[in-house]
Amino acid sequence: GFKRRPGFEGGQMPIYRRLPKRGFKNPFRVPTEIVNISSLNHCFEDGAVVDAQALAAARLIERVDGRIKILAEGELKKKLTVKASAFSAKAKEAIESCGGACEVI
Repeated sequence: GFKRRPGFEGGQMPIYRRLPKRGFKNPFRVPTEIVNISSLNHCFEDGAVVDAQALAAARLIERVDGRIKILAEGELKKKLTVKASAFSAKAKEAIESCGGACEVI
């Protein structure tokens, strides 16, 4: 007998070639975890050292091995030493205005 291959549409342009290809997944992307200073204010005591392990223990991030960026949404009223991969300008200003320190790791 004779069998056609799956997807053969009788000589016309097949659907998998008519439809546009969409999307792109960058294989070199490094995931970045986002943390707001309002979360830091809520989860940590005054004078605490905030690093990846402390953020994971407080369940603010999921992955310890990725990048961490601190953003300035909310208000910070505690003196904290924050160790992260990146800080927004306003977040750095807010942390230092409370007497804390920002360390880029």
